[in-house]
Amino acid sequence: MKLAVVVLVAGLCAIASTNVVKEQKVADKNYQKIQKDVLLILQNINQPSYYKEYVDIGNTYSVSENKQKYTNQSAVEQFLQQYQYGFLPRGQIFSVFYYNQLKQAIALFRLFYYAQDYQTFYNTAVWARQNLNEGLFLYAYSVAVAHRPDTMQIVLPPIYEVYPYYFVNADAIQQAYKYKQQYGGENVQEGGYNGYTINYNYSGYYLNLHPEQGLSYYLEDVGINSFYYYYNIYYPFWMSSKEFGFQYVNRGEEYYYLYQQLLARYYLERLSNGYGDTPYFDLNAPFETPYYPSLQYPNGLPFPSRPAYANLNEYYYNYGQKWTTSGVYGYSPALIEDYERRITDAIDSGYIYSKGQQIDLYSKEGFNVLGNIIQANQDSPNYVYYGAVWYFASHLLGYSYQPLNDYQIAPSALEHFETALRDPAFYQLYKRIVLRFQRYYSNVKPYSYDDLVFPGVKITQFNVDKLVTYEDDYYIDVSNAVYYSQKELQQQQQQQSGQGNFNVRVKQTRLNNKPFTYKINVQSEKATKAVVKIYLGPVYDEYERNINLTQNRLNFVGLDYFVYDLQSGENVISRNSYDSMYFAQDPVSYDDLLRQYSGQQQPVQGEQNYYSFPQRYMLPKGSKGGYPYQFYVIVYPYVPKEGQQQESQGSGSQGYQSFFYPTVEGKQFYDSYSLGYPFDRFIEYEEMFYQIPNIYSYQTNIYHYKNVNAVQSD
Repeated sequence: MKLAVVVLVAGLCAIASTNVVKEQKVADKNYQKIQKDVLLILQNINQPSYYKEYVDIGNTYSVSENKQKYTNQSAVEQFLQQYQYGFLPRGQIFSVFYYNQLKQAIALFRLFYYAQDYQTFYNTAVWARQNLNEGLFLYAYSVAVAHRPDTMQIVLPPIYEVYPYYFVNADAIQQAYKYKQQYGGENVQEGGYNGYTINYNYSGYYLNLHPEQGLSYYLEDVGINSFYYYYNIYYPFWMSSKEFGFQYVNRGEEYYYLYQQLLARYYLERLSNGYGDTPYFDLNAPFETPYYPSLQYPNGLPFPSRPAYANLNEYYYNYGQKWTTSGVYGYSPALIEDYERRITDAIDSGYIYSKGQQIDLYSKEGFNVLGNIIQANQDSPNYVYYGAVWYFASHLLGYSYQPLNDYQIAPSALEHFETALRDPAFYQLYKRIVLRFQRYYSNVKPYSYDDLVFPGVKITQFNVDKLVTYEDDYYIDVSNAVYYSQKELQQQQQQQSGQGNFNVRVKQTRLNNKPFTYKINVQSEKATKAVVKIYLGPVYDEYERNINLTQNRLNFVGLDYFVYDLQSGENVISRNSYDSMYFAQDPVSYDDLLRQYSGQQQPVQGEQNYYSFPQRYMLPKGSKGGYPYQFYVIVYPYVPKEGQQQESQGSGSQGYQSFFYPTVEGKQFYDSYSLGYPFDRFIEYEEMFYQIPNIYSYQTNIYHYKNVNAVQSD
């Protein structure tokens, strides 16, 4: 992943290490130029740029006349053919969940990716930015920046500031429009801020259609949703890992682990609010949970909503839509049932069929193969036959409309990676998918005592600081949501220094947690390299009943994971919550990035880490009186993954790294154990898990305060 970018904000990075090294590296001139190019290209993305250079390139550059400047001529021909027959027009809504639009985005990405040098990539990107659909360009360009060798370490600005419509509710966007109409290009000074501030609430503030909406602070959090967006930028489901250099990453296993962890983290938050398990839905029964997104597209269309107890089958067949001729989505219920049955048959039979060949699903690589077929990515042995349940179910559950044509769509929140996590149906859908994997694990032998024990190693003690969460204010720049005159844009773009003549931001309350330190005392009979995993999970369900570990294993969230050199005798391992590789601090704003790379501040390379979960949400909310959770610690032998160097610079030919394995000073440690170990398999004897000396559980409470002042006075 972009965890290869090792240089993060001092003191707040997310690198797993026994001796965590924090450094800042001053960006070189070439890096500074490319970084500034990326920021300016993404500025005011919904309007044409008026930089003279951009205008000239947009009017004069020709892909067909520069074919020789691309290293893959087939990619050029495919793009030109798509372009000849018509791309999505500017101003229309873009979504990768609509096949013809996805096909265009892939063609544009491949054109970007195979540009022979940075200058060709730059010219192609500027031309596309000026002439192609804004959303389609933004997606293809972002994927290209994340994957091209010459831009892989470039920081993409926060997507919620580039495209605020998908992260900020329509009432706040409307207020931003109002300020722009009232005050034009004139800013005001508000507490040191040169612009206007809108107090912004989550959707549950205006209407509450269902108890689930009480979790809107979590579902709609900009950090969580941007994390999911960037994960899908870095690992697009349509991308071939062999072609683009990350074929050594266990893509299918990571797909499963991501969603299992998202579900577990959501469950911990539900418990803090008095809710229980995420519901499991039946396609043939009314879908209980309603959803009103409170979002509006840039062209004015509202996001589709879903009523309570929606009958999903009737919606497709009884509303006069020509489902037999208006595209594949009309078949969604039948396709989902077909694909799920085929996957279940493969799990139960133990074989996957691919071009007349049988692949053993219970071989060493079988679980990774299963993940590939369930995601239906390009590494799947037969993605056409086993299909993409999640793809069609997103359309079905989102309750969106069948489009009249490829260019007039109104996708649901589930049909954008930026907004999918806002809808509670997302978690119900992926619970259904994760349980498919559990059917597989029901046929896998549980771990024995010998599988889990680390001979000669014993955890003797675990201690952690008081765990506290609180609410604090966060500011999001939404200036890109309003529209500017040509004169205003020219003035702003001449400055190239961050804030323009008109600036507007929203202030919202977000969850945060007080930094904490934990210590693990480990006794070892000899010096050895070990892996340490720390999980956080529930103790009781919503009715205060103790949850059996066998039932509870899928509810543990990975808090930390690192490699440690145990010395003979007593070892005291001290870790701060900021040391965890899984979590990262809030990203630097677009404005601050542009100031750095416009000469106002010394630029520092690699300040962002979008590929980690927000540090703010490392802990669930807890409660005022303290809500009980448990830490679960396991220390086990470090065994390098077969075929990998012990300290690999990256998996693929271009330095790609796995999303979930620990990175130390730019080197990744590939563990031969599964990502979810030891909770991946069913647990046969719960008591055994508490008798293994290298495993330790510790119960504590998480306390919630309304604001940071209450925390400081505690």
